[in-house]
Amino acid sequence: MSDQSGIGRRGFLRGIGAAVAVPAFDSFRPLLAKTQAAAASGVATTATGSPLRMAYLYVPNGVNVKKWMPQGDGADYALGETMSPLAPHKDQFQIFSGFAHDHANGGRDGAGDHARSNATFLTGARARKTSGSDIHLGISVDQVAAQASRDQTRLSSLELSCDGVRKSGHCDSGYSCAYQFNLSWRSDNQPMTPESNPRLVFERLFGAGKGKKRKENLQRRLASQKSILDFISDDAEVLQKSLGRNDQQKLDEYLTGVREIERRIQKSESWGTPVDPGVPAPIGIPRSYAEHVKLMTDMMVLAFQTDSTRVASFLLAHDGSNRSFKELGVSEGHHNLSHHKSREENLEKIAKIDHFYLERLAYFFKRLDETKDLDGNSLLHNSMIVYGSCISDGNSHSHKNLPIIVGGNAGGAFTPGRHVDLKEKVPLSNLYVRMLNEFGVNQNTFGDSTGKLRQI
Repeated sequence: MSDQSGIGRRGFLRGIGAAVAVPAFDSFRPLLAKTQAAAASGVATTATGSPLRMAYLYVPNGVNVKKWMPQGDGADYALGETMSPLAPHKDQFQIFSGFAHDHANGGRDGAGDHARSNATFLTGARARKTSGSDIHLGISVDQVAAQASRDQTRLSSLELSCDGVRKSGHCDSGYSCAYQFNLSWRSDNQPMTPESNPRLVFERLFGAGKGKKRKENLQRRLASQKSILDFISDDAEVLQKSLGRNDQQKLDEYLTGVREIERRIQKSESWGTPVDPGVPAPIGIPRSYAEHVKLMTDMMVLAFQTDSTRVASFLLAHDGSNRSFKELGVSEGHHNLSHHKSREENLEKIAKIDHFYLERLAYFFKRLDETKDLDGNSLLHNSMIVYGSCISDGNSHSHKNLPIIVGGNAGGAFTPGRHVDLKEKVPLSNLYVRMLNEFGVNQNTFGDSTGKLRQI
């Protein structure tokens, strides 16, 4: 396959790797002045005035705990066997032991750990067990940050996935698919739909086409969205008068989403034409899962580099995913293997899958590290990257001692290069409170937090 410029998928992947790493940031200097001016508010900037980024990457079904866990504490520790791909970046991330998400436990709700895992990971909240329209959860940490920094970038946040989109229907033991296929939540009952097509991500960031054509396409898109919204608003006003109270509430929730789109259009118009990243648009979704993940991480790097957004989430695969990894010699489904029953053959295959995902994380760290930011530091230095799962051991569906990695220095506020054993069960939400504070959000609680994490 090739796009109109004749550059194939592999060519694009190689090209984006080169183009993102080396561009001079002179064309982005106005962004530095903007972020330095915004630094006075303390929101989403480092001490140098450079943008501070926040990203969350989710992997499903837990890990082979024995081969994941590091040996030793502090800076003098040895990486676990499956973490070998991260060795070149050992001084740029922290591994944590002791984090937990109690709201992912069954309790009186019973089965449905996979749906709860996805739902709880970024919210620290318990999902209402329903497969109907009365879903209820809580706002996610990325959206708290996005709302605080939304006036500083073209896009408030970026939601990515390598899965299809599902916002309704029955998925896991009585839980709505909305819980299992969405990480990011704008409100108690409104998930932020992730995008799985890298080409559409690119066009959302920079527009379609090239040069003048790209600008024209953006203007047409905005005009089309406006006309649709005008129709919806007029139609809704008439419809609302004939609805009962419950239906009026549902319509109000729908119109809240409409108003958010209107705000995005107004914001896009005020920001003008996006910066041209100097690379061709992706062709679409690659056949290879490894390339798909890699390409989506490239999109996050581009979004952060051009300061299109400072907040991102990436669902590599939904919890409960039964994807096979035949390229690794693993023909069984991931979810089936996660119920390993302590069989060594199954555990070895889980370790291979863990290694595969950590190779993708190592690539993301590498791309961020080799890309210079506006203040001369790397994007990785000026970022907070959380990678992990809401399940530790898949066989027992354990939601304690979660496999959590935090990459980046937060602009100098974090101390990477170590294994932090918290010595007790600590809500993962405590980490999120600390990250929000570093992001400039004056918030003392989040989800089920019991305080602010200090050991970071």
